Amino acid sequence: MKVAVAKYTIGAPRSFAEFADKQTQWLSQARAGGAELAVLPEYLSLELGATFGAGTQGDLHASLVAIQAYHGAWLDLFGLLARELRMHVVAGSFLFDPGHGRYRNRSYTFAPDGGRLWQDKLQLTGFEKQAGVIEAGDALKTFALGEQRAGIAICYDIEFPLPVRAQCEAGARLLLAPSCTDTAAGATRVRVGCLARALENRCFIAQSVTAGEALWSPALDTNTGEAAIYAPMDVGLPADGVLAQTRGGQRWAFADLDFAALQASRARAQVANDRDWMGQLRPGMLRARVEGFEG
Repeated sequence: MKVAVAKYTIGAPRSFAEFADKQTQWLSQARAGGAELAVLPEYLSLELGATFGAGTQGDLHASLVAIQAYHGAWLDLFGLLARELRMHVVAGSFLFDPGHGRYRNRSYTFAPDGGRLWQDKLQLTGFEKQAGVIEAGDALKTFALGEQRAGIAICYDIEFPLPVRAQCEAGARLLLAPSCTDTAAGATRVRVGCLARALENRCFIAQSVTAGEALWSPALDTNTGEAAIYAPMDVGLPADGVLAQTRGGQRWAFADLDFAALQASRARAQVANDRDWMGQLRPGMLRARVEGFEG
């Protein structure tokens, strides 16, 4: 499976049609590179806040209310592009109101046959908590992606080992991580989370990022980080865990994922964190004992 992850430059579209044209251009480029799966970044829907007046653009709450009018068109757009380009598309995330005035950070995946599914973000960042109107999801999912099984861990979620472990125990061998970070520290945290989850679970991780400045938006003001595709650091796989990564102005990073080789790597692994996971749950390891020096 060939996967493409985006280093997506945030702009200021003047209309939904202009936004749609941009998505068509970006995803067509990924398809031209051979991608069977393309991953766009977290908070992608907030770029649509630019289509409203300055008062709405600069107010997160007002932007969230306003972009709900685009939700149906969003689903239609990415469903159409997935069908026309004949590839799976992870459409970043849409801040969606299920009907009670609070918003779920929801990542939709669209299939070439027209199907779609979603995963809500489960852990809220400090920014999301402070917004006061964003709520965490309450369901963890995995799903079939062609012949493989995958899961979605949105940005901060990839920094938590147990939910990702549950997805991998349910068969996921590819974790999709749409992300958005505004500081070098934030970008490092997500990157380290991706590497750690790949190591622990012997799985691939595909991380997309936002890029550039959008000073009109309180959520997308500055963006940093590189999109990357990660693997466990072991025999037959990259020593640094990085299969592919964007650099500079590169829009997409591509990698061919060999799931058979990933599975086979367990037999000759130098370490097998995935296989040895239960060892850390032995009774003597669940609670540390405090001891003093003996005289």
